[in-house]
Amino acid sequence: MTDLSRRDVLKAGVTVTAAAAGSGLVLPNGVARTAPAWNNQPESNAQIRVLRWKQFVQGDIDAFNASTKKFTEETGIKVRVDTESWEDVRPKAAVAANVGAGPDIIIGTNDDPHKFPEKLVPLNDLADYLGGKYGGWYDVCKSYGIRGNDWIALPQGVNGSCFNYRISAVRKAGFETFPNDLPGLLKLCQALKAAGTPAGFALGHATGDANNWTHWCLWAYGGKVVDQNGKVVLDSPETVAALEYAKQLAETFISGTLSWQDPNNNKAFLSSDIALTGNGISIYAVAKNSKDPAVLAIAKDMNHAPNPIGPVGRPMEQNLQMVAFLFKYSKYPKAAKEYLRFMWEEEQYGPWMAASNGYVSQPLKAYASNPIWTVDPKNTPYRDAAGRSVQNGYAGPLGYASAAVMGDFIVVDMFAEVCSGNQTAKAAAQRAADRAKRYYEI
Repeated sequence: MTDLSRRDVLKAGVTVTAAAAGSGLVLPNGVARTAPAWNNQPESNAQIRVLRWKQFVQGDIDAFNASTKKFTEETGIKVRVDTESWEDVRPKAAVAANVGAGPDIIIGTNDDPHKFPEKLVPLNDLADYLGGKYGGWYDVCKSYGIRGNDWIALPQGVNGSCFNYRISAVRKAGFETFPNDLPGLLKLCQALKAAGTPAGFALGHATGDANNWTHWCLWAYGGKVVDQNGKVVLDSPETVAALEYAKQLAETFISGTLSWQDPNNNKAFLSSDIALTGNGISIYAVAKNSKDPAVLAIAKDMNHAPNPIGPVGRPMEQNLQMVAFLFKYSKYPKAAKEYLRFMWEEEQYGPWMAASNGYVSQPLKAYASNPIWTVDPKNTPYRDAAGRSVQNGYAGPLGYASAAVMGDFIVVDMFAEVCSGNQTAKAAAQRAADRAKRYYEI
């Protein structure tokens, strides 16, 4: 803007258009974007509090805080940002919903807002505005954002999980390219173990890593917790097949994975204890920005691949979804919505995604053209994480039950029981189904 600052525009309640943003982003089909109208007049003297997940890549929080500061400078709206681990954001969100007090905005994970939709401010106007301006939302992101007829949360993006591997170890194991099917993956892991460079996948209560690979393995074989109607169908031949495969896979893992949390595989990979794991792009981001020559060498010798395709014949990935939701108890809901709009606009979102090295991939399709995905080919597999993702309540509806099953690590525990040898696949599937019924059949 020239003669009129954005702050003056907001105070006056003037419509914000693409001309004000002026980034010239082009949609995936090559057509220049057009911006729908956005009308919102924040409350006077507003101040808001935001609770979000704790960063794994330093560039993420640095860019996020810089944009927040910019927002305050342009609008006069004061914003306090607090961070907590993924595991701690969930209970804090539940407490806020129950007591009717706490942060105005929480940026949490997966379907947590579907546990208390009646406590949240509908974001239909904001989601429609952003979707219309930036090429639309990916389907899996819409499934996390929408409940009934309302957007109860704004998808922030997908923490894509790919297979992180050491190129030299995979070649030494006899593979020129990373396998794209399950038999090939098992053969690779067996060869890696024999060569003294094993794989390692989290089997502890790791919100991202353990949930991601166990759900992918379950779904890749056609197993699922519930059917389309929300009926528990976990105790199935498909589930047993997935568990029996996972047991063979786990026999190749480095010891200790039963207690791994989300940071453990990062540390094991960067210390060269393992040569293969499932993770976001954070391992690579840390490695290539390290000042340690040994760690820099790991960055040069690693690459990423999407999860292999199982018997179902298509990608069935569980990828952690970040979602922002606004509570009705907020004294300044319009200011909070203005903050969300500002942070999701390309001028802020694009640089944030780049500064994060693609740790979170876009929920809006137009942002797939961000240079972060092509400037380094090792980043590219993470670009399409949303398109490969399945919502975590698959194949049923999202809600209290799906969020509770995920939060209670029912699928992870089922896999851990079999991989540890404590239960047969059939017994573990029956036990997990009984646990799931406690949430779905109430």
